[in-house]
Amino acid sequence: MTDTLNDRLADYTAVAAELGVDAVALVPGPNFARAVQHPFSSHERPFVLIAPVDRAPVALVPNLELGSWDLVGFDGQVFDWRDQDGYDAAFGAMLSALKIGSLAVEGQVMRVFVHHAMLRAQPDLRIVDGEVAISALRMIKTDADIEAMQAAIDISERALAITLESVRLGQTEKQVEQRLVQALFAEGADGLAFSPIVAAGDGSARPHAKARDDYALKAGDPLLIDFGAAKNGFAADITRTVFLDHVTDEGRAVYDTVLRANMAGLEVTRAGVTAHRIDDVVTGVLEASPFADRIRTKTGHGLGREVHEAPYIMRGNHLELPAGTVYTNEPGLYEIDNFGVRIEDDVLVTEDGYKSLTSFPKDLTVLKC
Repeated sequence: MTDTLNDRLADYTAVAAELGVDAVALVPGPNFARAVQHPFSSHERPFVLIAPVDRAPVALVPNLELGSWDLVGFDGQVFDWRDQDGYDAAFGAMLSALKIGSLAVEGQVMRVFVHHAMLRAQPDLRIVDGEVAISALRMIKTDADIEAMQAAIDISERALAITLESVRLGQTEKQVEQRLVQALFAEGADGLAFSPIVAAGDGSARPHAKARDDYALKAGDPLLIDFGAAKNGFAADITRTVFLDHVTDEGRAVYDTVLRANMAGLEVTRAGVTAHRIDDVVTGVLEASPFADRIRTKTGHGLGREVHEAPYIMRGNHLELPAGTVYTNEPGLYEIDNFGVRIEDDVLVTEDGYKSLTSFPKDLTVLKC
């Protein structure tokens, strides 16, 4: 990513040309943040940045945001509007000045009322969903992106160590979750990348379990913790599963299988490998085990400004991963009403292999608590 906003917007005008449209529109969210390098929230007030192929960019900005907008270094025309007047006139003025016939938008981010406001202003405007191409620009991380992600991961791992040291039998999942959140902020998190998953016993068999306030940790329980800090606009996403007091033979066998699958995925990771290939190798290890009926999820997903973003590491996705991609390698095995195990690393794809951004130990751990 280059240094000026106009240089960064050139990436989006290139996408517009690729899609055969006159411009790309961005609204507050991860792509918007990548472009302007400044945090803006999505709320009831329309806020749109448009990058045309053959002319200067424009922005529709709520009047109360003008002071913050001045900080991003935007030198295009700005159409502001006030709550008292509504935004339709601003949309009309902006599209009249642009003189475009077609526009690519973020299909998973742009809200319906913004889409409708554009069409009220210009009924013949052709709007297409450019989500895949627009978001693909975030797949290759810059050095600054990786630095921010590493900071989020380091914070997360320190918080996990603190949390595990405090775990005691008889605590509830909710109490462990509260300690984890406290530790994340104490270690420097700007926020939570997502609501943590803290699940013990049979709760660990539900991949997206919620921490319970009525389940007390017991000897022999697996304790699955899936969480991440947010730092400087980027997310961490880490899972570790430990056992409390002791581990059964079944628990040990399941854990060993998941760990071998995780390591197999790392071994095939390098620039040019397909998402399909990684998942095929990882899932193949799980399928060859006695626990194949416990497979419930794909191997992982991209990670960056969003916790879940492209590429999705799954069979059938033949996208070749370029160097600079970060993905989660998170195989798991889950048996409902019994237990589950997941091990998740954040992995940077390099030209000749990979770098694991996570370094927290993943050998089977039994907490003497």
